[in-house]
Amino acid sequence: MCHLLVLLASAVACHAAPADDAAWLTKEGTLIFHDAFEREEDGNLAKAIGNGWNSATADRIPKIKQADLDGGVLKIASASKEAGHAAHIHHEAGFRDGGVLVRFKFPGLTKGETMQLGFVDRETAGIHAGHLCYAILAGGKATLIDHKTGAMDLKIRATRQDAAARKTPVPPDLEKLLKTKQVTGDLKVDQEWHVLTLVTEEDEMRLSLDGRRVLSHRSAGFGHPMKRWFSFLVNSTLWVDDVKIYKVR
Repeated sequence: MCHLLVLLASAVACHAAPADDAAWLTKEGTLIFHDAFEREEDGNLAKAIGNGWNSATADRIPKIKQADLDGGVLKIASASKEAGHAAHIHHEAGFRDGGVLVRFKFPGLTKGETMQLGFVDRETAGIHAGHLCYAILAGGKATLIDHKTGAMDLKIRATRQDAAARKTPVPPDLEKLLKTKQVTGDLKVDQEWHVLTLVTEEDEMRLSLDGRRVLSHRSAGFGHPMKRWFSFLVNSTLWVDDVKIYKVR
């Protein structure tokens, strides 16, 4: 049994007892996509991973391999500096309520390994690059964040960019609003294999690791009616062994 230390501050702890969202997905939902990565990649470009995956950053640096299919494992090694962006890999999803099961590992090949995963809808206007909502594992923390009605709303984003350009503070009411769009808890993940479950149900997003729910949050953007893409954003190295996407509604 691999070791996983999960410490959540009482202010953000959502449930005293374990809860199994994987069971909710499999009982209430329909499996709409599964990939165990049992094949070889075809080059380095955007669709090289195959099975419908697309890399939004691969074509920027076609001579550098950022995704290697090796023994049934997708090994991501982001060339963030060369591409000017962390590796961004996505697949069609298509649900309102549902989620993903991801078996993953931080291999310990680079310092500060992180993972951001969540949902995108580039067909909805008013959101920068369609960013809806994400879970972020980084620096011993886990965060759930609503970007649709928060930082990626085009009006909010413009206000923040203008404040940064002027080197002035963001308006206090906006800062207060943005704080309501996310929740963060302590989450230290070792370098063993783990199964992450990320679901949205109405206006709630929930994160579980190895069958135990560790964080949840409610925000309007989580209820977006169409999560068209499931997306990974990887800053350095990450291994992924299995991905399942379920639609409940």
